[in-house]
Amino acid sequence: MTDKILFVDDEANVIQSMKRQLRKRFPMQTALSGDEALRKMKEEGPFAVIVSDMRMPGMNGIELLKKVKNLYPDTVRIMLTGNADQETAIEAVNSGEIFRFLTKPCSTAVLVPALALAQRHYRLINAEKELLQQTLMGSITVLSELLSQANPTVFSAGRRIKRYATHAAQKMDLPNIWQIEVAAMLAQIGCISLPSDVINKRYAGLPLDEEEERMWTDYPEIGARLLDNIPRLESVTKIIRLQQKNFDTFDEELKTREFEEVLVGAQILKAVIDLDLLLHQGYGLRKAIVRLQAGQGTYNPEVLAVLGDIPFQDNIRHVSLAIDDITVGMIAGEDITAKNGALILPKGQKITWSSLQGLYNFSRKVGIVEPVKVYMMQEAEDQDDQ
Repeated sequence: MTDKILFVDDEANVIQSMKRQLRKRFPMQTALSGDEALRKMKEEGPFAVIVSDMRMPGMNGIELLKKVKNLYPDTVRIMLTGNADQETAIEAVNSGEIFRFLTKPCSTAVLVPALALAQRHYRLINAEKELLQQTLMGSITVLSELLSQANPTVFSAGRRIKRYATHAAQKMDLPNIWQIEVAAMLAQIGCISLPSDVINKRYAGLPLDEEEERMWTDYPEIGARLLDNIPRLESVTKIIRLQQKNFDTFDEELKTREFEEVLVGAQILKAVIDLDLLLHQGYGLRKAIVRLQAGQGTYNPEVLAVLGDIPFQDNIRHVSLAIDDITVGMIAGEDITAKNGALILPKGQKITWSSLQGLYNFSRKVGIVEPVKVYMMQEAEDQDDQ
């Protein structure tokens, strides 16, 4: 976790004075303007604290800290100025949610404790956030495992969809990537309401009749309603609800900064879910991307551009094994079925401890068609261009 502090002041002598006084106490960077500060935050961040002068040419301190609040909400913001009037202080606090308002000249006896307290505040905020995110992700992983037992075809796709969505979000340098990861893992939770034959037809690339198409179109809303009352998942729920909307159908009035993360998350989800369907049907990555690009207005072009370089493993080992020789971490290279024809594990699903126990149980009670083809590396079936 970072402790870096960014000082912003248009006076070079003030910056040099700050460096002399504080560089041995705090990891720090400096900027001579608001634009330079934003550039450094993007290229060299994250920063725990930003300290900005109020009176600067071009972008003043209030304007800068307001932008920092929107772009980097976790960074703690301090205003340092010679303008000690109450009106400036009130505006700074209200518009930028300032952690501290300090007046110049500011002695080290005042500044050092304020910076230390700001760093501590940053660590507390992020420690709580990381704990919540880890707990949430762990719970969702367990839920996904349980759902994959109910319908292996659709719910085993969650891991792959999450990987593709995370790749896209990282390439696009998006904030709050964890929200997109959670949305990807829960994207198809509404499919629990669908008959298995509808899911199997969709994944096989077979046409759906009018009623089946309606059911498929409705599953995002059903999934979103299941998640509506879970705290801290408001944005995730919105992403899931909008996942089937075409790129060119989003209303312009919805494209506000506050809603931008949700829109981009939904656009990523739409692209990666449809990409996974094509890969499942036997398309190679490049051909699948070309197929998606042919749908003018359906997908966000920026999302498709970054999906084209999803990394896949090259050194794959394909083997056929008896059930007793399969281990956790292998990938099903074909549908694993019971001798009575029931699907136990679909092609492409990573074998976890719980799914391996299920294979053992089916093998003992019903019998499994053996040997079973598996891959030794993750998501290997997707790597080759068909």
